[in-house]
Amino acid sequence: MPVIFLDLDGVLNPFAAPTCPDGYQERVLFDGEDPQRYCLAHADWIRELAAAGELWWATGWGEAANDFYLPLLGVGPLPVVNFPPVPFDPELKVPAVDAVAADRPAAWIDDNHTPVGRRWAAARSASTLLVSIDPAVGWTRADVDRVAGWAATLPS
Repeated sequence: MPVIFLDLDGVLNPFAAPTCPDGYQERVLFDGEDPQRYCLAHADWIRELAAAGELWWATGWGEAANDFYLPLLGVGPLPVVNFPPVPFDPELKVPAVDAVAADRPAAWIDDNHTPVGRRWAAARSASTLLVSIDPAVGWTRADVDRVAGWAATLPS
């Protein structure tokens, strides 16, 4: 079964959009911080990808993604890739993602794939798909279809 990594900020939360995009809502989750954007349609997309592979959070939010963000969508918790404490260099995501992926096929949905991450993906012997998200747009149905289509081509 493939492992699918899902970032939050820039992917589910299009923080770089100048205004709240159509279909999204905003809610302040942490006192003193900007509101987080979320789209209820993402709940079905998360469930769909969880059925296509082993879906993991790959976000600096850590467990807070389960505790604060997924309840907005009515989705149960996901396993979490353990990253260094924030703030950290995005390239430090790669060793942690690699440890979880091991030798399994992996798809990684993120708004900040680094050169180190692209080299990691290219060097893997297992099928690997990097899906780059524009943080001003966020996750789209086409991104979900791309990952689901990739997963469907893998040997069972």
